[in-house]
Amino acid sequence: MRFILVAITFFGLTQVTSAENMSNDKIKELALEAILENPEIIMQAVAILQQRDNERATSGAKAVRLQLENDPGSPNLGNLKGNVTVIEFFDYNCPYCRQAGKTVQALIASDPNVRVIFREWPVLGEGSIFAARAALASRMQGKYEEFHWALMNGEGRATEASILKVARDLGLDIPLLQIDMASPTVDLHLEQSNTLARSLEFTGTPAFIVGDKTAPGMISLDQISRLVAVARAAD
Repeated sequence: MRFILVAITFFGLTQVTSAENMSNDKIKELALEAILENPEIIMQAVAILQQRDNERATSGAKAVRLQLENDPGSPNLGNLKGNVTVIEFFDYNCPYCRQAGKTVQALIASDPNVRVIFREWPVLGEGSIFAARAALASRMQGKYEEFHWALMNGEGRATEASILKVARDLGLDIPLLQIDMASPTVDLHLEQSNTLARSLEFTGTPAFIVGDKTAPGMISLDQISRLVAVARAAD
């Protein structure tokens, strides 16, 4: 129905009679006639829909970026006053996220004006949830950056045992860490990550927002650098 109404609107048929006053059969008949007489309508209508979808995605990404830039519950790395913000939704047990982690590290090292905001979004089971909670709790002991990269660059699946070993190796207070893992601050971060990811129609990890553009899926350093350049030029 959405395509049919776009097709009718495109050819001005709604100026003759309102779609609300026509039956579905009549709408379909008019749309079919228009398509048969003007086959190019298909590509033109698709282009209109794609443009609208892109505009909605850009608007949604901008709203999320602005929200998270001022969110004290969002871990930040890179230049906190950078002129381009990159937001990553990730899961420590996602192999593509681990590859993307190397891309993010390289980006931070190569671009001194990028700010990176991390959104823990554990979608791959209990081990992922435990890892996300532990990482967020490590912030309260000033160890998020070290903890994050230790987990992201680790080998094998992150489990409760391996996560706590990392915490001990970094000198974290384990009893305090476990208390903080159940804090309202950690709960809120995870709830918000899930809500925001769904609102942006992300279906898995990793997923990025670069400036006001979304970039779901695995990404290379060249690709993310180009997106950063586009965002920087738009400001």
